[in-house]
Amino acid sequence: MRFHDRREAGQELALRLMEWAADGEFTHPIVLALPRGGVPVAAPVAQALSAPLDVLVARKIGLPGNPETGIGAIVGDDPPLFDRRAVEMLGLSEDRLGPQVAHERTELHRRELLYRGDRPAPDLSDRTVIVVDDGLATGVTARAALRHLRGRNPGRLILAVPVGAPESVSSMRPEADDVLCLYQPSAFWAVGEWYENFDQTSDDEVIDTLRRHSATTPER
Repeated sequence: MRFHDRREAGQELALRLMEWAADGEFTHPIVLALPRGGVPVAAPVAQALSAPLDVLVARKIGLPGNPETGIGAIVGDDPPLFDRRAVEMLGLSEDRLGPQVAHERTELHRRELLYRGDRPAPDLSDRTVIVVDDGLATGVTARAALRHLRGRNPGRLILAVPVGAPESVSSMRPEADDVLCLYQPSAFWAVGEWYENFDQTSDDEVIDTLRRHSATTPER
């Protein structure tokens, strides 16, 4: 099974979440995308649920020399969350990773300003918060996002992804109230292999998607 693109994956996620919503358990739902790749997946979900769409900027801390392999992540001004086992196995330390953390923190704040401007973060208290990304590989970024959001007192916290590594999906279950993953292939190497079109999402696409959705589904 492969998705044509992120939008198709989002449409399939939306169908499943609509079934959940039909049970009447969603309270004042809001969809939070992990940019950039999570935004085109999240847009059809928010549209189907008639829910606001916003972003939660999280940044992966990559392995030195191989930045695509995440060994940690940051959200907001929270302390970095590391995969301690991986850090120890690789003979690394938080001090050695400090420059990478600082670099990613700068990029995180740049993207927050670019995507949100001076718009305040939404109040999540007692709401159903649906966190959407385009896939789950190591899971470290999603874990950092969920722990950050748990501190903002949501009524129900859901992680929804089209595809993920089975062990990573399982590791997310203690972090969220519900985890929805449509496809968990046993041989999982990278998120992009499960999409026919996995072109990088641009900043302009993120901004345009948020603007268009806000025009049709204002914050409630």
